[in-house]
Amino acid sequence: MNTIKRLLGLVWLGLAALSGYYGITALGIPKLTSGKTDDLVFGIIIVFVLMPIIVGGLVTFGLYALQGEYNDETN
Repeated sequence: MNTIKRLLGLVWLGLAALSGYYGITALGIPKLTSGKTDDLVFGIIIVFVLMPIIVGGLVTFGLYALQGEYNDETN
């Protein structure tokens, strides 16, 4: 079970990279450069508020899983 948890840490890190890439390229930059006020506000919220929270959380859980913080302590 601990091996599965460590492998899932890699999955979390991969999801963090993919969500960061998708959030910036598909949601952030097109909205920031569209020229509409509504899109600009949405783009700012996505890039500067939501993306750091999402990517930071996934990276944190992924690193903890790889370091073995979630391992079962059976003594």
